[in-house]
Amino acid sequence: MPEERFRVLVVASHPVQYASPAFRRMAQDARLDIQVAYCSLQGVEPGVDPEFGVEVVWDVPLLDGYPWVQVPNKSPWPGLGRFWGLVNPGLWKLVRTHRFDAVLTYTGYAYLSFWILAAAAKFSGTPLITSTDAYNLGGANPRGWKSLLKRLCLPLVYRLYDVVIAASEATRRFVQSLGVPRGRIALTPGGFDIEWWAREANLCDGRAVRKRWGIPENSPFFLFCAKLQPRKRPQDVLRAFAKIDTADCHLIFAGDGPMRDQLAAEAEALGISRRVIFCGFVNQTQLPGLFRAAELLVLSSEWDGCPLVVGEAMSCGCPVVLSDAIPGRFELVEHGHTGFIYPCGDVNALASILSGVLKDSDQLKRMSAAALERMKAWSIPVYIDGFVDVMKQVVGVRRVHVKEQEA
Repeated sequence: MPEERFRVLVVASHPVQYASPAFRRMAQDARLDIQVAYCSLQGVEPGVDPEFGVEVVWDVPLLDGYPWVQVPNKSPWPGLGRFWGLVNPGLWKLVRTHRFDAVLTYTGYAYLSFWILAAAAKFSGTPLITSTDAYNLGGANPRGWKSLLKRLCLPLVYRLYDVVIAASEATRRFVQSLGVPRGRIALTPGGFDIEWWAREANLCDGRAVRKRWGIPENSPFFLFCAKLQPRKRPQDVLRAFAKIDTADCHLIFAGDGPMRDQLAAEAEALGISRRVIFCGFVNQTQLPGLFRAAELLVLSSEWDGCPLVVGEAMSCGCPVVLSDAIPGRFELVEHGHTGFIYPCGDVNALASILSGVLKDSDQLKRMSAAALERMKAWSIPVYIDGFVDVMKQVVGVRRVHVKEQEA
């Protein structure tokens, strides 16, 4: 007999380059019938990213290959990052008048539209599912007033969800600490379009990549790929690089943000500005070549959820150096095997790692192969299989409730 097909409404605040490949594969899966609803089209249309500080429009297709609708945003102050920025009353009708088996929300509780969506799901008896990568209460400032407010409010918010999809074991433990029963938490790894990243990396010419960014042909380089903002701690990477006694090595900052001028001035003061390159915002199609050509990707954040750049780099065969303040990616980065983990803020420890890999090219080759192998368990098909299991769970529970009410 054919497998049951589940009708799922996926609600997202805006199109994201990371999610679109998964939506395309979900639309092709015979077990799923998805409808994506966007509260905004930011990202498809050019707009200034407040953290990058530059106008951003992604150079990969975001809306192709899956059914989607835009729910009109009625906010008088439209935009992302504020509660009143998304006001989409049409979500109520969309949920209430269609017989979806479940609603999967990527619209966070910090928007009014989330509460419209949650109310519609509850009033219609439609299971509500969310996905999160959080692993503490306060984000980058766990002792701030927001963490105290979250401690009071988050357990109430998470009671609204029938299932929470956790991106990592650290996230699963955090969600469970909020009082969510273990049976309502699904640890579902995956979601990386590893085939695309590996294919694009294989098509790249390392010499052309170096020429594009002004890197000497035979010069090794380390890559920092993130927004240049305080919680990412890019200054740690710069200072560790300055301690390396290798005149031909380079450091590449792929990203933009408020710390760019500060970092450039510090590179000048340290006497390494000639070997530090600031690429600015790098669009997605240009990243596979950087990942493939780099010796290592370095991510030095003091808080970072489950940064997707880690899986992207590893899918291109680039090992990762990870701060130990990012437990959401410990399943991917295994110290000495697929990358390295060092104590956050310890510049000397980071410098030691960077210096060591330059002396052992065989180790880098082994780690590159191990990174590629590790990512096979984190592909989009793996994620979809996990999501289908979630759907079987929530639909089964829903049917039991309906039978009990009918009895």
